[in-house]
Amino acid sequence: MAILAVNAGSSTLKFSLYPLLGAVVQNSLLSGSIQGLEPGGSPMLDWTFAGQRHNRALPATQEDHFAQALGCLGELLAANAALPALKAVAHRVVHGGEHFSASVRVTDEILAQLAQLNSLAPLHQPQNLQGIRAFQKAFPAIPQIACFDTAFHATLDAVDYNFALPPWLAEQGVRRYGFHGLSYQYVMGVLQQRSTLAAGRVLMAHLGNGASLCAALDGRSCATTMGFSALDGLMMGTRCGSLDAGVVLYLLQQGWDFERLQTLLYKQSGLLGVSGISADMRTLRADGSAPAQRAIDQFTHRIVRESGALVACMGGLDVLSFSGGIGEHDAVLRAQVCQRLAWLGVQLDPALNQQAGGDQVLAIHSPASRVQVWLIPTDEGSVAAREAAALLPRSAGVLR
Repeated sequence: MAILAVNAGSSTLKFSLYPLLGAVVQNSLLSGSIQGLEPGGSPMLDWTFAGQRHNRALPATQEDHFAQALGCLGELLAANAALPALKAVAHRVVHGGEHFSASVRVTDEILAQLAQLNSLAPLHQPQNLQGIRAFQKAFPAIPQIACFDTAFHATLDAVDYNFALPPWLAEQGVRRYGFHGLSYQYVMGVLQQRSTLAAGRVLMAHLGNGASLCAALDGRSCATTMGFSALDGLMMGTRCGSLDAGVVLYLLQQGWDFERLQTLLYKQSGLLGVSGISADMRTLRADGSAPAQRAIDQFTHRIVRESGALVACMGGLDVLSFSGGIGEHDAVLRAQVCQRLAWLGVQLDPALNQQAGGDQVLAIHSPASRVQVWLIPTDEGSVAAREAAALLPRSAGVLR
């Protein structure tokens, strides 16, 4: 038997199949993604099975793109007779709000509660929930498990998660939540297996199209850069990160409406907005123009600036880790961040830093470094699969 971990986006469906040995989740047996699912898109299925990577174009997107994606995924699973039967589907859900601090088996009532959080994560939450509904319809006999990106940060103290606003707003749920929790949970688990210092002061950097930092003491989140929404904190691919609320007030005064503001802050800012070129760090590195470099420099500066704040919350630093698409593959960025954190005792090994960037967990600090530096390719799907396995009885239904 196996658990299928999925991450449903507006135009993509990422998936990984994790076999079970008893109740223990094993390494992924099959993984991949279906991209280009937006209306009018050019869908493409990419997957890796038995060490071999494959891809093929799919028919033009139908109106119900999740139905099309599920049909393709079902065909892929059926085409490999050696694959184990499904025991559950584990879904990454960005926002659990105040009431969901641990993974849950989905019911109609829970879906309705989660839908009330759509406005807190408009780029992710509606798509996550649409994905769950599609899987419920396609696989009605299989339990659907919601695993929350906010759950890892349930250990934040009130002094950290409360805003300096009247208490009645906090009672309505206006507070800091934090995100990328499945990634941080995975990274912390790896660090705890590899380093005795992981019980100390750890700064984890999840750097990709979405980017954030998390400070952890004794393996538990104590501060993070994302807050009420996934807009806060670091500069990102198309999101602005921390922004003076007065800017929003000013734009409202200038006649901007909600839709225009949301598009600006979520889709037209960050690396794309500053450079005017691309949200992709690889494209900006290759471009070499002044606007591209300006965006890279600003992205790096925000990481360093926010790192200092989180290190101050912990009273020092023992371990620094990098994950996410940029964190795992951009050696220049890692070197620049570590150089600017050298005052904390951070020293990279240049050769190790250059060779890092595959699927391997690697310590990249020099022997003289007072702070350990790790590159840890994240695997949010395995965390979701383990969460699902822990919730299900062994008698749960299966599907071939």
